[in-house]
Amino acid sequence: MLSLGIDSGSTATKGVLFDGAQVIACAARPTSLHPDAALRALCAELHGGEADVITTTGYGRHLLPEARYKITEITCHGAGAAFLAPGCDTVIDIGGQDCKVIALDRDGCVTDFLMNDKCAAGTGRFMQMTMGRVGSDISQLDAFVDGCTPVAINSMCTVFAESEIVGLLARQTAPGDIVLGCVHSICRRTAVFAQRISAGRTIFFSGGLAQSDVMRAVLGEYLSPAALITHPLAPFAGAVGAAVLGWQKYQRRRDTNGTEKRPARNL
Repeated sequence: MLSLGIDSGSTATKGVLFDGAQVIACAARPTSLHPDAALRALCAELHGGEADVITTTGYGRHLLPEARYKITEITCHGAGAAFLAPGCDTVIDIGGQDCKVIALDRDGCVTDFLMNDKCAAGTGRFMQMTMGRVGSDISQLDAFVDGCTPVAINSMCTVFAESEIVGLLARQTAPGDIVLGCVHSICRRTAVFAQRISAGRTIFFSGGLAQSDVMRAVLGEYLSPAALITHPLAPFAGAVGAAVLGWQKYQRRRDTNGTEKRPARNL
């Protein structure tokens, strides 16, 4: 039995194929202006007519008619983190346009959460903007700030922070120092945000920025003494959770009703 989970995010659409024990395939593509098209394309890429059940999550979770289950991103991110890092009690997800902090119980179920989607200053989009301002790309973040000293970025609003960055560049402040200052600003802001729900002792870091060594190191400093952990599939945590939950729901239904006929595919 195979379960396909797709996370339709604001910036990227991610999908994973799950066999009940492990993720056997994953893929991602930009969400762009047409999230429904991104969903269909990713579904066709990973589906291959083999998945018994499809589950969607994220902003565009209602846009794929073939999906049997449509589950909120908070629930899926919690389930994905619990699968990738058993025993974690908190999830910090820094997405393209929002930041989520999720508290989990010992079974990996969500007990509380906070979501900041009103300001981009603590998100991946802000780091993308910052790297663009200094003539680089977010994929080069770690190398760009290597050996640099962070300067203070005081603005807590994207618009004002961008103006602050422009002013620092005009004063010939080293671009790497500015970018590292922005990393500290995001991490400090995220740590304060996490403390609003009493972040636990083992925190799972998910989202695209979890791939960055410097983001993990700086965020870990601000969250100390809690342990910050992550996983190579951290950017796919929402899709992993969708696939795991879809597999569990389908399995329970099949066990209850007997062998269930696979639905027709109309991709």
